Amino acid sequence: MEGDTRRDEHGPLEELRLDLVAKAKAANLLSPHIGEEWGGLGLDHVSKAIVFEEAGYSPLGPLALAIQAPDEGNGHLLQEVATDEHKDRFLRPLASGAVRSMFMMTEPDGGAGSDPSMMKTIAVENDEGYLINGRKWLITGAGGAQMAIIMARTIDTDGTDIGATMFLVDADAEGINIVETLDAMDSNMVGGHSVIDLKNVAIPSHDVLGEPGKGFRYAQVRLGPARLTHCMRWLGQARRCHDIATDYARTREAFGKPIGQHEGVGFSLADNLTQMQLSRLMIWHTAWVLDQGDQARTESSMAKLYCSEALGEVVDRCVQILGGTGITGRTIVKQTYEDIRAFRIYDGPSEVHRWSLARTVLKG
Repeated sequence: MEGDTRRDEHGPLEELRLDLVAKAKAANLLSPHIGEEWGGLGLDHVSKAIVFEEAGYSPLGPLALAIQAPDEGNGHLLQEVATDEHKDRFLRPLASGAVRSMFMMTEPDGGAGSDPSMMKTIAVENDEGYLINGRKWLITGAGGAQMAIIMARTIDTDGTDIGATMFLVDADAEGINIVETLDAMDSNMVGGHSVIDLKNVAIPSHDVLGEPGKGFRYAQVRLGPARLTHCMRWLGQARRCHDIATDYARTREAFGKPIGQHEGVGFSLADNLTQMQLSRLMIWHTAWVLDQGDQARTESSMAKLYCSEALGEVVDRCVQILGGTGITGRTIVKQTYEDIRAFRIYDGPSEVHRWSLARTVLKG
């Protein structure tokens, strides 16, 4: 399957995704993160940590189980915040793998990014609902998505800025226009990463997700678990690269013996093993904290910071161990090296997590 040609420069094509989803459905593996009443398996966070890591061992695994970003995070958010009517309309088809979704928060320079308070997209309330105008970018999975969650700063009928609100909308609604699919470093996302113009997108009042003005609060509901599931999936992928590099180190000989017996390579494998285990333990601990009902903001921030950097180093060492082979497409290591670099940026770059954690330390 991983040699399947049904992909473009941005990632697997929808035809391949649906084929994989059908296989996962037949094996009763779809949407382990969603409750059984909505079509998932209802696993807790600790159980998910094990399943997501194993799924991540293949770059197609998360896609097959419908646990890839942004669908997994959107599904968690809908389960926690949406009404039963919205869950039937949006969550159930998402859990079934029948549709994909997008989460429209990030904006071009000058707008919302690491600092969401800079949001420039505006939703103006009227008698029928809201009109949304703005531009979003780096919206993952936009091409071919069937549903969207839009974050917009909200002006009520009195002209008061009440803060950010989340809105649910069909992706083909009038006024939603994909103007560019970006040429990004990674190539593992169906639909790629897009720039989207929002021009007078009409949203009825009943399609507000949760309550008006509470969008930033709901973003935290989504971000904590979503940061952690990224760590889970990338741990599986890094482990795959480590296994490939280990096999190579056992069989490739130089200077009279397998290269793994040379300390330069052997020590790199030891460092890989250590960083992967520390990542796993950090993930499991954070998952346990989430299972206690805590939002785990500090724990998920530490996990995202550490795992994004440590697992990137693991994959980098694997490239080095493989030598010339590592920079070719002969193994999955090259693609993983290119894909995992973005992990240090999305869901909060390392610098922002360090800044946030430092504030937590200083507050005591």
